[in-house]
Amino acid sequence: MIVEQLGEGDPTIAVVAGIHGDEPCGVRAVERLLDEQPHVRRPVKLVIANEEALEAGVRFLDEDLNRTFPGDPDGDTHEARLAAMLADELDSCLTFSLHSTKSHAEPFAIFDEMTEYIQDIMPRLPISAVVETGNYVEGRLFTSVDTIEVECGLQGTHDAAENADRLTRAFLTATGVLPGDAPEKPVPHFRLQNKIPKGPAEEYEVFVENFEPVEVGKPFAAADGEVEVAREPFYPVLLSATGYRNVFGYTADYLGELRADG
Repeated sequence: MIVEQLGEGDPTIAVVAGIHGDEPCGVRAVERLLDEQPHVRRPVKLVIANEEALEAGVRFLDEDLNRTFPGDPDGDTHEARLAAMLADELDSCLTFSLHSTKSHAEPFAIFDEMTEYIQDIMPRLPISAVVETGNYVEGRLFTSVDTIEVECGLQGTHDAAENADRLTRAFLTATGVLPGDAPEKPVPHFRLQNKIPKGPAEEYEVFVENFEPVEVGKPFAAADGEVEVAREPFYPVLLSATGYRNVFGYTADYLGELRADG
């Protein structure tokens, strides 16, 4: 784990990249800040988490780090020990965690429950949607640290790296680390409801777009040609053919637009 800091004092803001070793977009954003050393109004901690997995180009070495928190300093796996170290390092920090996805090209943010800072910061980020996880937080960084996760774009793409840089700078501006104003705009707000199971198959397909409504009776996915049809209306979130082993993604409810003024 690499830990650096911009500014003097004890940071209460942090940016974390490299939770997953096959998602390098956030690492590039952090490295740009470290190279530039911009003037900051308040200190910020910059962390590159799973160096070993990044070097190997794999999601994780032993187990998914973002399903391992709070971790165990004496754990049997690399990620269990790293999770404990990372949670300790980020204690008392509002943390911006950078990821990428196989499900959606446009950036979107994920949080576990509504708070005053979520209400204020989310509409100031260049994102297409915000997703409230509800019950789906087990083992994630959310369980240990106040966290906003962002999916910066499609995994391994140049656009995801550029988006990570824009998102990070917007977050640091919105939290008063970088000077300037963070423009506000309403952002669609969704809440996860149910997992969409995905059985064993050789080939998977997805027929609908994330965050777009799926009506009753509409085909939305298939496994080896066996089509799944919506039994009730929903909004798909994190839906992809290859993103997860056992699920296509999630159904979600649309809650309206999230605004800084509530």
